[in-house]
Amino acid sequence: MGDVSLPRAMLQQLENYKTEIDGCSLKNAADLEAYRLKYLSKKGLLGQLFDAFREVPNDQKKAYGQQLNALKQFAEGKFEEAQAQVNNSAGGPMPDVDLTVPPFPIEMGTRHPVSMVRREVVSIFQRIGFTVAEGPEIEDDWHNFSALNFPPEHPARDMQDTFFVAKDPDFALRTHTSSIQVRVMENQNPPIRILAPGRVFRNEAVSSRAHCIFHQIEGLYIDKNVSFADMKDTLLYFAREFYGPETKIRLRPSYFPFTEPSAEMDVYWGLETEADHRITKGTGWLEVLGCGMVDPNVLRNCGIDPDEYSGFAFGMGLERTAMLKYQVKDLRLFFENDKRFLDQFKSAY
Repeated sequence: MGDVSLPRAMLQQLENYKTEIDGCSLKNAADLEAYRLKYLSKKGLLGQLFDAFREVPNDQKKAYGQQLNALKQFAEGKFEEAQAQVNNSAGGPMPDVDLTVPPFPIEMGTRHPVSMVRREVVSIFQRIGFTVAEGPEIEDDWHNFSALNFPPEHPARDMQDTFFVAKDPDFALRTHTSSIQVRVMENQNPPIRILAPGRVFRNEAVSSRAHCIFHQIEGLYIDKNVSFADMKDTLLYFAREFYGPETKIRLRPSYFPFTEPSAEMDVYWGLETEADHRITKGTGWLEVLGCGMVDPNVLRNCGIDPDEYSGFAFGMGLERTAMLKYQVKDLRLFFENDKRFLDQFKSAY
């Protein structure tokens, strides 16, 4: 590595670096990494030499550049040769390891219990023609309240019950998935037969029976000549598919702003065990969902003629349904991602 056109000091410096690189011992991966960082990395020795190249006088750049490139090729060649040798030796037999021992098992995962319940409910209603619809979690006042017949003084509009967007009180985290029903009715002509699952938010204290975040699934059916009897038959079908073929239901009068008449649906849970008495408060009946005929004002708000069309809606909380199905006593477990809890549902999916 010599050139009479270059100052002797510059040539000697490159020769010294070549000798230093040639003397490096590269026996394992740690040696290779240390070598790479010292000589080949951006801030390594060669990188510094190339950065300093700009200071070389123009009449000497060509000759110096050739010598510098030769040093770089030598350093990279040594690295690649040593790397191949290390990799080959690492790929050989390892006498201290018994290769016949089975590997650690890959643990099978599972769906979240709330997701499993949602999937089952959706599957049941899809078999009778319902499709899934979705909507935004941040809703405006019209879709979340006004179109659904909530009067201005309704408690749900209070800050104590709803998470409003601080900079715009006309927007809030949706309090129910009924807002999805409004959006569908505004943009789709009847007949309409949809399910609206999703996450909802209410400003409630977190406890074993309540949470500020939970999941709902609501249903809507709009067509000509839809009756209360149609709703009852549909919900009876669902109850027998979900809770068992011998399930009995009853409908109790209730009130919701967006349905009239409205009802709560109970299923007969039974009184065979102490847990049955506790869950049903000694009656044997258990409330599972709310329902009712869509209020004509709601149809009118969404651009549907209530003189021509009618329909029913229903909704249930998925966490509550999952608590009943899997006998979970504390609703907070669904949100804590405790692996010990989730592992119990591997056999359920």
